[in-house]
Parts: sequence; C-alpha cells; structure tokens
Amino acid sequence: MNYSQQANHVTLVITHSILPEKQADYEQWLDTIMPQAASFPGHLGVNVLRPVHGDNAYTVLIRFTGLDELYAWLKSDQRQALIKDLPTMLAQPEHIEVRPGAAFWFTPVQKGQVKPPKWKQYLLTLGVIFPSTNLVPWFWNQVLPAAHGTLWGHLLNDASVVALVVFMWMPVVTRVLKQWLIGRKA
Repeated sequence: MNYSQQANHVTLVITHSILPEKQADYEQWLDTIMPQAASFPGHLGVNVLRPVHGDNAYTVLIRFTGLDELYAWLKSDQRQALIKDLPTMLAQPEHIEVRPGAAFWFTPVQKGQVKPPKWKQYLLTLGVIFPSTNLVPWFWNQVLPAAHGTLWGHLLNDASVVALVVFMWMPVVTRVLKQWLIGRKA
C-alpha cells in the first residue's frame, strides 16, 4: 500500500517567522515558489496566512491529494533550489507539519502555542458550515432548478460548500478570530 492510499488529501503546514527587513524579499520568494508547487501532480491549492498586528509569522498551507504527491514536491530539485536562500530571511528555523484532511485550520502558528479548545473549533466550524449548507443549495436551485434532488445536484452542492469553506471562509474567519481562538493568555 502506498502513502496516497493511507492518507487522502494532506496539507503541508509551514510556519516562517520572517526578519522584518526581509518581508518584501519573502513575498517575492512566495510569488516564485507557489507556481512551482502548483505545477506538481496532485497539487490542490495553497493558502498563505500573512502576519497580523505586527506579528512576523507567515503560515503557508499547501494541499496535495496524498503523501506520495506531497513528498514528490518536497524532495524535488525545483523546491531544493528555491529554499536554499530561505534561511537568510528567517528570524528562527521554519516549522513544518503534515496534516491529514482539514485539521490544519486549528494548527498553532508558533511552536509552544496551544490548540484552541475543541468547543471553539466546533463553534467556528459550525459558524461557517451552517450558512454555507443553507445558502449554497438555495443558490443552485435558483441557477439550476433541474439539479434539485439529483445525485449530481448533491455533488454540486457539496463541492461548492467544501470549496467555500476551504478556500474562502476558514482562512478569513480563523485570521479574524485568531485572538478569540487562542485566548489572550497565549
């Protein structure tokens, strides 16, 4: 059994604490490396959570269809060439984790930080899923009434909800509610 069969949809969570004077260089580096990753088989997308409120930590979430595809990118000559200059931009060593599925939304940004309590994860997830699962079917019923009650209609609804949650709502909501999620003492 290969890695892809063991874990479907994996996310590489990379945290970089950038030297303040190197932030523009890092942004340029991101603009170079992200298209390279996107060219690899199994790449599902990338989200960059940029620093807020004077923080210097970037969190980069790169999704692949499985571990084999992720490791092909990690070990590639293209990536190795691009990361050789990375240490000169970092205030501290990078932190890398591989997470299955969507568990990455609540991964602490900095080492030593605690995960948000499960009840906060639950409320936040419910807060983005509930409106999405109500609005998306309504929308598709208006646009494609023939889809209502069909298997392909359910697939369209589910695919739309997942896309909204993964690519739009969760990156925004977790960034906006960061202080509430981790608490003031963290």
